[in-house]
Amino acid sequence: MPAACDSVLEDIEDIVSAQDLKPHDLRFVRKNVFPKVRKRSSQQRSQTDDDPPCDSVIPGIQKIWIRTWGCSHNNSDGEYMAGQLAAYGYKITDNSAEADLWLLNSCTVKNPAEDHFRNSIKKAQEANKKVVVAGCVPQAQPRQDYLKGLSIIGVQQIDRVVEVVEETIKGHSVRLLGQKKDNGKRLGGARLDLPKIRKNPLIEIISINTGCLNACTYCKTKHARGDLASYPIEELVDRAKQSFQEGVCEIWLTSEDTGAYGRDIGTDLPTLLWKLVEAIPEGAMLRLGMTNPPYILEHLEEMAKILNHPRVYAFLHIPVQSASDSVLMDMRREYCVADFRRVVDFLKEKVPGITIATDIICGFPGETDEDFQETMKLVEQYKFPSLFINQFYPRPGTPAAKMHQVPAAVKKQRTKDLSRLFHSYNPYDHKVGERQRVLVTEESFDSNYYVAHNPFYEQVLVPKDPVLMGKMVEVNIYEAGKHFMKGQPVSDARVYTASITRPLAKGEVSGLTEEFRHVPQNGTKWKAHQSAEIPVKAPLIPWMTLHLPWHQEGSRLKILSVSLALLAFFAMFYYGGMKREL
Repeated sequence: MPAACDSVLEDIEDIVSAQDLKPHDLRFVRKNVFPKVRKRSSQQRSQTDDDPPCDSVIPGIQKIWIRTWGCSHNNSDGEYMAGQLAAYGYKITDNSAEADLWLLNSCTVKNPAEDHFRNSIKKAQEANKKVVVAGCVPQAQPRQDYLKGLSIIGVQQIDRVVEVVEETIKGHSVRLLGQKKDNGKRLGGARLDLPKIRKNPLIEIISINTGCLNACTYCKTKHARGDLASYPIEELVDRAKQSFQEGVCEIWLTSEDTGAYGRDIGTDLPTLLWKLVEAIPEGAMLRLGMTNPPYILEHLEEMAKILNHPRVYAFLHIPVQSASDSVLMDMRREYCVADFRRVVDFLKEKVPGITIATDIICGFPGETDEDFQETMKLVEQYKFPSLFINQFYPRPGTPAAKMHQVPAAVKKQRTKDLSRLFHSYNPYDHKVGERQRVLVTEESFDSNYYVAHNPFYEQVLVPKDPVLMGKMVEVNIYEAGKHFMKGQPVSDARVYTASITRPLAKGEVSGLTEEFRHVPQNGTKWKAHQSAEIPVKAPLIPWMTLHLPWHQEGSRLKILSVSLALLAFFAMFYYGGMKREL
């Protein structure tokens, strides 16, 4: 593979294969082109028949295995990529061994996640699989050695996954790392109405914005997702309505910081939430994603009202990371512990029973024993029912990686101590005997129960009765564990069917209009009233265009005109060359 493949390439024109001439060479070779018939031996013909050129491979019929690591935002991106590929004709498979291509969607938050990603690339290459990488790792560090020669889809380029996969299958290396912009202003990302395959047909994950306003010294995600860019309210509401029309009964709002939503477009999170609440049907629920303390402080009163709404889970994920102000300052978190306490205390008072989830980093550079004990006291005081404990990992390229590190043994011991404290209390014991309303949305990991959530987004296991799936029912709590409760449905209680319509089948593509539901499964034609071509700027393959309905900009007439013009050009080129030869 030429060295050009290893550079940061920003659009589809940067397609490179071993057989391609460089643009400089093409410029001078055309005037000396003479068509010539060359006889081939039978041995040469046999070799050609057995090993056709890469561009003769028919795309759109291969099997693709998709693996996603990381947050719900990344999972939503993975669902969108799967939907577009399936809509084009590719088969999405759960069997990595039978797949022709692996699409690996990475997370850069922790070293272990990137290690798994790197090992998966190696495993794919050893199995002679085609590989396309996506997510935060290649976006933040596309020049890493183990990514050389691989096709990359940037975090804001997921709407072009079909192009990248198609060219990768042909043997090319494509890298799309650019940002979505409108009149120079950065957008939230790809369109929200793209085809999608939900991992759970009952749950829609909506990314309300990308990036953030912070500059935390330990965070690698900022390098990939960048500064805050929010989607307009009307687009988010339309996406929610579409989801309910496809049988969804639970919506998760996600981003790197939901609390910062709208600051770049002149609005705010409460304004969005009130609009979304109007669109939620009876029996369906909305779950808020992670928000940092500084941005929720401005809207505490309004957020309390929203979290008390019967169709919004009384749940909020607010990472504190440390209870030491000096550590928070080194992290550049832009708040102090008192700010965090104020948020939690206010919401606990105004939203009775609310679930507050938080994150703790153990062993951040410079953290002393006294700093860590402050964190232990905070957890002891609030007894968070959901606590994400993370041992600090220095991420390459971040300021924290250059700070004086806490010894590994100390970090490990502090992680154990905090975990021991967390497991010393049972947050749900006092709820045994309660009658609760729960929404059933998924199956437990051991496949023995269905998983539901009560109004505080606490996990309740219920009997595995297919009648209950996707329904809101009342249960009597008869048992409690550390992370769950068990409930028995009440026989005389009302059952709410949240879905407006029948949920899509698992693996079914959402977001397709009716005319696109009749697409032949070969990825070559669309039986649609409208189609559009994605022009390739200065392509090395001049005739290459893709026809994707979610990129609609033109008509069949335009396509026909362009095709005829190209045909005429090549005809003139061909016969002009023959004339010069004569």
